[in-house]
Amino acid sequence: MADPKGFLTTGREVAETRPVTERVKDWNEVYVPGSLLPIISKQAGRCMDCGIPFCHNGCPLGNLIPEWNDYAYREDWAAASERLHATNNFPEFTGRLCPAPCESACVLGINQPAVTIKNVEVSIIDKAWGNGDVTPQPPERLSGKTVAVIGSGPAGLAAAQQLTRAGHTVAVYERADRIGGLLRYGIPEFKMEKSHINRRIEQMRAEGTKFRTETEIGRDIDAARLRRRYDAVVIAAGATVSRDLPVPGRELNGVHFAMEYLPLANKVQEGDLTVAPITAEGKHVVVIGGGDTGADCVGTAHRQGALSVTQLEIMPRPGDERNANQPWPTFPMLYKVTSAHEEGGERVYSVSTTHFEGDEDGNVQALHLVEVEFKDGKLEQKPGTERRIPAQLVTLAMGFTGTDRSNGLVQQFGLELDERGNVARDADFATNVDGVFVAGDAGRGQSLIVWAIAEGRSAARGVDRFLTGASALPAPIRPTDRALMV
Repeated sequence: MADPKGFLTTGREVAETRPVTERVKDWNEVYVPGSLLPIISKQAGRCMDCGIPFCHNGCPLGNLIPEWNDYAYREDWAAASERLHATNNFPEFTGRLCPAPCESACVLGINQPAVTIKNVEVSIIDKAWGNGDVTPQPPERLSGKTVAVIGSGPAGLAAAQQLTRAGHTVAVYERADRIGGLLRYGIPEFKMEKSHINRRIEQMRAEGTKFRTETEIGRDIDAARLRRRYDAVVIAAGATVSRDLPVPGRELNGVHFAMEYLPLANKVQEGDLTVAPITAEGKHVVVIGGGDTGADCVGTAHRQGALSVTQLEIMPRPGDERNANQPWPTFPMLYKVTSAHEEGGERVYSVSTTHFEGDEDGNVQALHLVEVEFKDGKLEQKPGTERRIPAQLVTLAMGFTGTDRSNGLVQQFGLELDERGNVARDADFATNVDGVFVAGDAGRGQSLIVWAIAEGRSAARGVDRFLTGASALPAPIRPTDRALMV
């Protein structure tokens, strides 16, 4: 193990963030550059190297956490990087964006603050990039088989990289103008600068993966044509259909899905736009939805100069400690203060929007809400609690309902859907169509980045076995596996 007494002698320290007054004036990542390296080796030393490391169970990738904690403690960064990449294609993504279910399952976390696994992970990969330890890994020989991957989010990229390294010729199709999916246009720059995506794409290009942007399968290329052209197809198109709020006034100008709002801010940072067509500048902003996407809208609105930001959540405020019905090592529902919440704004729980109010020009100017409570397992409005709040921009961040079926992809392939509207698949991630596989949110439904990467890696094994009859690629999860929750 790293330091036998580390968990007794060293307290938990996390990455230092830049002052709020400074960071809301730019779009750089919120953390102080380089602030982790002086402390991270001792933090890694807090790992107890448990006989049964439950962090493995918390992480769907099965990351070898005690092993790379030990290397990080000893500052053997090359070995730590090797162990990190053994199970995760993109640790710089998960180290910044994953909510770290591994930390919720940390054995130390039973009666102490858990090991800062996520901070150790990002420190290792950033050090590896800086030291030149991350290099292309092209295949030794080609199989002669071709694979098309539809979608360039974390699931599609993971599947593509695994299949390319197995020797297959892989082309990734992305309907947007840049590779990355929601990593590119759904995640704000202050949470992950897009340079991290760009250098991974260059690594994949050097390994032999091809990329085709601004090409939507179902519209620009018929699915049957794609199926004839490639030996196998992986659908990793995500669950991009946003959940709507069908209340009076929904049609007013200024009421937008979060995924209409956030990508425009990212396009400004990419240099495509000078000013975002949808902006919070000088407006009272209301974000409906209390999850991570809602927090992304909050942080974006702060940086655009909103007059006020209010985030609404229909569920009650989570507790600060684990509930009795969410025991270790399950992932608990806790009150979370993200960097965006630190920057200001109001969070309102147990409320439901009744309708939007507009002005004479058809622009939203206010939102009407009412308090709600659970009674006999049902959500009911509380009489006399109605109120009105100003709103010139409203973003709907209430999650996603499934993969896009308007572009013809599902129909043209003839794919079967499960009872939740996701693309159905078998134990090998294969759909009902021969040679067509599905990975990520398109098959699982809305989930976490760490699950998307695990799905991509597992689906790659199914594709490899379909093409060659056998596969040595790892498959960390099964399609039916779910997060460690109760």
